[in-house]
Amino acid sequence: MYSFLLKRLGTFIPTFIGVSIITFLFIRILPGDPIILMAGERGMTDERYAKLMAQFGYDQPLLVQYWDYFTGILRGDLGISFKTKKPVWDEFFALFPATVELSVCAMIFAIVLGIPAGIIAAVNRGKWPDQALMSTALIGYSMPIFWWALLLIIFFSGMLGWTPVSGRISLLYYFPTDTGFMLIDSLRSGQKGAFASAVQHLILPTIVLGTIPLAVIARQTRSAMLEVLSEDYVRTARAKGLSPLRVNSIHALRNAMIPVITVIGLSVGTLMAGAILTETIFSWPGIGKWMIQAIESRDYPSVQGGLMLIAVIIMVVNLIVDLLYGLINPKIRRN
Repeated sequence: MYSFLLKRLGTFIPTFIGVSIITFLFIRILPGDPIILMAGERGMTDERYAKLMAQFGYDQPLLVQYWDYFTGILRGDLGISFKTKKPVWDEFFALFPATVELSVCAMIFAIVLGIPAGIIAAVNRGKWPDQALMSTALIGYSMPIFWWALLLIIFFSGMLGWTPVSGRISLLYYFPTDTGFMLIDSLRSGQKGAFASAVQHLILPTIVLGTIPLAVIARQTRSAMLEVLSEDYVRTARAKGLSPLRVNSIHALRNAMIPVITVIGLSVGTLMAGAILTETIFSWPGIGKWMIQAIESRDYPSVQGGLMLIAVIIMVVNLIVDLLYGLINPKIRRN
C-alpha cells in the first residue's frame, strides 16, 4: 500500500509541471494586452507602456517568464492581482469556501439520489423502473447547465416564488463569516431564519450543478451492479437464502463501488467546470465567478494561480479516490 502511495505521489511531479506549463500558455494565447486593459488606453505613451512591461516582467523571454512563474508557485507566491491589487492566494481562499460548500452539496445530492437510482435500475433490468430512471438520467446528462438553470429559476423562483434567484443568503441577515461556509456561519450566528435562508439559496444551484454527476453516477452504478449480479458468489448468496436486500446491498454493491468511486472522483473536475456557469448564473460569490471576471480582464496572475490551485485540488482528490480502492476491496490492497 505504501509503495502504491509513493508511486502515485511520484506522478504528481510531471503532472504538476505539465499543468503549470498549460496554465502559463493558456492566458497568453487569449487576445488582448493585459497592460492596456490594466492601465487604459488614454494617456498610454510608449515610454509608460515599456515601463509597465518591464515592471511586470512581460518584456522578458517566455522561458524566463515561465521560470519566474514556476519558482513563485513553489514558494507559495501566486502573484498580485492586476484588478484588485491583492495577493491571488488570499483572494482564492477567501472565495474557495463558497465553491466548496456548493460543490459538496451538489455531490451529496448526486450520490444520495444517483446510487439508489442505479441499484433500482439494475435490480429491475428491462422493466419500467429501469427504463424510466435511465431515460431521466440521459435527459439530465444532456441538459445544458445554463438552460437547466434558467428553467428552474423561471419555475421555482418566478412562477412559484419558492426559492431566491441569486446570492448565498438574504440581505436581511448580517453576521461575521468566520469559516466562509454560509451554512455553518448562519447556524452559529443564532439569528432566527438565517440558516433557513442559506439553505433556500443553496437549493437551485445544488440541483443545477449536481444533475450531470447524478446522471453519470446512476448509469455507472447500474452498469457495475449488472456486472456484479451475474457473478457466482452473488448466485451462491441467493442460494443460501439471504434476503435480496442483503445480497444487493452487501455482497453486490460493495464490489460494484470501485467504478462508482472512480466516477465520483472524476466528477470533481466536472463540478469545478460546472461551477463556473452555475456561479455566474446565480451570482454565487465563488471561484467560478471570480475566474470568469479574471479572464475577461486578462488578469494573468489570477487566472494562472486559480487554474493551478484547481488542478492541484483535483489531483489530490484523485489520489484520495485511488486510496479508497484499497479500503473497499481488500484484494486491491493486497496486490
